[in-house]
Formats: sequence, C-alpha cells, structure tokens
Amino acid sequence: MTDYIGYEALTQAAMRGVVREALRQAAKGSAPPGDHHFYITFRSKAPGVRIADHLIERFPDEMTIVIQHQYWDLEVHDGHFEIVLKFNGVPQHLSIPFAAMTRFVDPAVNFGVSFEKAASGEAQVVDPAPEDSKLAIADTDTEASDDSDTVVSLDAFRQK
Repeated sequence: MTDYIGYEALTQAAMRGVVREALRQAAKGSAPPGDHHFYITFRSKAPGVRIADHLIERFPDEMTIVIQHQYWDLEVHDGHFEIVLKFNGVPQHLSIPFAAMTRFVDPAVNFGVSFEKAASGEAQVVDPAPEDSKLAIADTDTEASDDSDTVVSLDAFRQK
C-alpha cells in the first residue's frame, strides 16, 4: 500500500523537533538539566555543517559529540544548532543542521533515536547505536561509556 501522507517523514520531523527542544533545555543553563547528557552523531560533510577542517579530516563521514559538562555558547535555531567544544584543549565552533544528524542519545533516561535517508529518499528509523560508530570526544570531565544496550528504538513501539 502506498503511504501518500508520508508517515515516516512526519515521524522523523517530529523526532528532530524533540532533539531541538532537548537542546533548548540544555541552552537555558550551563549544563543539561539533572543527569541528562547528549550524544549527537552527524554527517560531517552534510550540507550546512560548519566544523574545522582538521575535524573533517579526522571524521570524514560521521562525528559524534558529547554535550554534558564543558560546552559554551549553545545556540539552538529552528534548522540548526551551534556550540563551542574543546578538542585537545582548543575551542572549536560547530554549526550542525538538524538534517545532518544521524543519531541522538540521552543515556541518562534511556532515550535514543536514529535518522537516516533510505534509498528511496524517505526517512527511516534505524539502529540507534551501531557498534562501529566513531566517537569524537571533546574535552570533558567524564568519559564516554558504551550505553548501546540502553537505547530505545522506535521499532519497539511499531505494530508488525
């Protein structure tokens, strides 16, 4: 049956809105509220992504950043967010369109969602934590952990 409404695309847009609002909550203070922290994976060469050339060289396909304790100037706009993170002690300004995101995880509450374009151009939900993903750790006072077993996939809530 043909989906003329485009529920997959609508779901993806709604979930990007959830991420936007979570980042807006984090932008209100000096850290995300409570124990919340975010792992955001994005396509480093997607249209509109603005990051330092040396980071693109190091992460030519995807890059994952952690927003937890040490970040500055988080600004959330309708179509993108901007943030300053330190890499090897050097502050770097990143501008990331929401359309470039491939994954968002908040391990503090076992929440995660993935975004990906299917070959047909329609968006689909995929495994939120593939084991081969690279993690770009900005300077933080905590270490990244493998929380892939706590990510909730939308597929778990779909009727089959």
